[in-house]
Amino acid sequence: MLYAIYKSKEKEGMYLYIAKRDDFSPIPAPLRDSFGTPIFVMLFNLKGEKSLINADNQDVLEKIQQQGFYLQMPKQEQNLLEIHKIHTLNLNM
Repeated sequence: MLYAIYKSKEKEGMYLYIAKRDDFSPIPAPLRDSFGTPIFVMLFNLKGEKSLINADNQDVLEKIQQQGFYLQMPKQEQNLLEIHKIHTLNLNM
């Protein structure tokens, strides 16, 4: 079965996976509002051989079956300055 993937126009790196293309009825209104206008990306077979890049196919499938959608949040960028400070602190101990 193919599942629809949409990206957020408002928030870079945020994706929404749903069971049926253009059926946003399972999405809570506050999430729809913050997600903004969904931009269709593709249909994807979560049970196929190809893997998603930033999510686990089985996890996505389970969330869609449980709540009607899966929301992929943007990756958090590492704060390189904080990492450097921790590393430097550890070297000085």
